[in-house]
Amino acid sequence: MSDVQGYFVDWNGNLRSTDDPGEDFTCDVDNVSRYVAVMTPRGTLVHEATLYRTLDDIVKAGITSQLVPGSVSWGKPD
Repeated sequence: MSDVQGYFVDWNGNLRSTDDPGEDFTCDVDNVSRYVAVMTPRGTLVHEATLYRTLDDIVKAGITSQLVPGSVSWGKPD
């Protein structure tokens, strides 16, 4: 797991922190390509996303998602 901190949009359109993605997931972050791989504890890839390093970067991208804590369930992917 990378030391890079930032944000990504989950499959429900919620904004999450790479430090606290929720469930028992962890994030593997590639800072250069701005890629976030969300993984289960056993290493299964469950979601891929773009890394936004700051909340200002999200606003600049025109994203209006709500930032949610890791305690909010991901639910099922559509």
